[in-house]
Amino acid sequence: MRVQGRAKVDRRTKRLIHRLGPGEIAVISHADLDAPCADALAGKRVAAVVNARRSLSGRFPHPGPGILLRKGIPVIDEVGDYVIQQVKDGDQLEIVDGAIYREGALLGGGQVLTEATLAAQIATARLNVSGELARFVENTMSFVANEQTLLLDSAEMPEIRTRLRNRQCLIVVRGTDAAQDLRAIRSYIDTMRPVLIGVDGGADLLLQEGHRPDIIIGDMDSVSDQALRCGAELIVHAYPDGTAPGKERLDRMGLPSVVLPGLGTSEDVVMLLAYEHGAELIVAVGTHFSLGEFLAKARGGMSSTFLVRLKVGSILVDAKGISRLYPAGESARFLVYIVAAAGLLATVLFLANANVRVTLELWLMRLSRFFGSLHF
Repeated sequence: MRVQGRAKVDRRTKRLIHRLGPGEIAVISHADLDAPCADALAGKRVAAVVNARRSLSGRFPHPGPGILLRKGIPVIDEVGDYVIQQVKDGDQLEIVDGAIYREGALLGGGQVLTEATLAAQIATARLNVSGELARFVENTMSFVANEQTLLLDSAEMPEIRTRLRNRQCLIVVRGTDAAQDLRAIRSYIDTMRPVLIGVDGGADLLLQEGHRPDIIIGDMDSVSDQALRCGAELIVHAYPDGTAPGKERLDRMGLPSVVLPGLGTSEDVVMLLAYEHGAELIVAVGTHFSLGEFLAKARGGMSSTFLVRLKVGSILVDAKGISRLYPAGESARFLVYIVAAAGLLATVLFLANANVRVTLELWLMRLSRFFGSLHF
C-alpha cells in the first residue's frame, strides 16, 4: 500500500470534516470511529485516514472502520498521539505499508486495517456487548433516580423568536442514513412545511439538500460558518451550570444567539424545547433510536436520550430507515401515514385521561339535552 497526500489534522473528527478536501489525508484521534463520522470522511473522498487511537477498541462492534474499508479508503490505526502533535495542516505525507513519512523523513507508523484484522476485532467486540448493556441499564437507572424532574416536570425553556406551538418540527441530526432519509421525505417537507431544526452538523445536511434551517442548535463545534450565517435562529446548548463554550464562536462571528442549558445531548434538549413549546409533532431524522446506537455512544448522556424519548414519545415520529423501506415516490406518502397515525395515537392518549373523558361526557350530555329541546 502506498498513499500520498496533504494532511489535515484535528482531534475532533466532526470539526475536521468541514476542512477536508478530496485526496487529502485525514489525521484524527478518534477511539471507536462511529458510522456518521466514517460516512462523512468517505463523502469527502479522502486518500487515507491516520488514527492516533484505535478505530475499534473492542468495547462495541462499531461499523465505522468497515465503512471506510468498503469505500477503498486505507485506515492506519494506533499510530500514537505524536502524529497529532507533529503533523500540521498542509504537510505532505506519504504512507507506505503503515509507515508514515513527511518529506522523506520517517515519522512513525501504525497498523494497517484489513478486512481480516477488522473481522477479528469485531468478533472480540461482540463478546463485550452484554457488559455494555448492563452498564447502560445501570447508568439509566441511576439517571432516573437522580434526574426524575426530566420525566415528571416541565422544563424551563428560553423564549425564542421561532413559533413552535401547534406546528410540526423536523429535527435533523447528521446520523447514519440521515441524508437518504431526508431526501426520501422531501415531499413531506414541501407539503407540511415543518419548522426545520438542524442539530450541529444536521444544519449543513439541510443546506446540502436544499433546505434552509429555521433553527440551529448544538454546542456549535461541528457546524460550518456557512450554516451559521444562513439566517437561522441560533441556540447554544450549554452545560447545566450555564457554561457555553460554543457561544464564544458565535460572539466572534458577531451572531446573536440564545443559550439553553441542559443535561444530555443536543438532540435531547431540542426535543424537549419543541415539546415544552407546544409542538404538534416532532419528526426526527438521523437521531439515535435503536438500543445499539445507545450502547455504541457509551456516554452518560445517552441515558437522558432514552428518557427524553419516553417523555416526548406521544408526538415523536422517527424517520430513520424510511428510505430503505420505500422508493422515493412512496416514502413521503408513508411518512404522512405515520404522521396521521401519531396524531391519532396522541388523540387516543388524550381521551384516555379520566378527567378529559368525564368532561367530554358532560359536554355531550348538555349538547344532547340542548338539541333535544329544539323543535324543527
